[in-house]
Amino acid sequence: MPPQSDAPSSPPAPSSPSATAPASPESAAAKSPAAGPGAAESVLEESAAIARAQHLTDVITRLRRALRSSIRTDYPWESLPMAQVELLQTLAAEPLRVGELAARQRLAPNTVSGLIGKLLDAGFVDRQPDPGDRRTARIALTDAGHQQLRDWQRAHERRLADALESLAPGDRDAVMRALPGLEQLARALSAPSPAPAPAPAAAPRGDRPA
Repeated sequence: MPPQSDAPSSPPAPSSPSATAPASPESAAAKSPAAGPGAAESVLEESAAIARAQHLTDVITRLRRALRSSIRTDYPWESLPMAQVELLQTLAAEPLRVGELAARQRLAPNTVSGLIGKLLDAGFVDRQPDPGDRRTARIALTDAGHQQLRDWQRAHERRLADALESLAPGDRDAVMRALPGLEQLARALSAPSPAPAPAPAAAPRGDRPA
């Protein structure tokens, strides 16, 4: 019988971490010890919600761009930036201070001041004394500003009416049926954003694990 070697056998080489492909979110949720079928379903629902939001964002962006570009040849003033149009729309209800405008538009006050300066130069707004505080002024629409808004509204209404009439009846009806849902979406977007949850307090240094 041949003599047996006393040298220990070599242990198997450990597998390289890079050799393992990263798991997808779905498989990771399914394989997690604390995760069950509900966790995987939650991941899939979140992915579907993001896909719907991306599709809606793309359609709204293209619709807005197409509407503005399609009427610029007939209405050169349509090149007025949308940020200025939105200020005119807000001021159409009542005169406001710059700070009030900034709060309603969710813009920085210095940004609103710059936009107001351009509207003042164009003659669409003017400054009026504030009855409640003579040290401040309110921004109000001029007659030219009101006319600008009326022209803007009519131009968009006419262009949209023409585009709707060019659609097949089924597509036109689908667009109109979607309006109530889009109105609810606009209200949801206008609502104040929920405050973020506070970060958990750090544990005292003496209580931290070694």
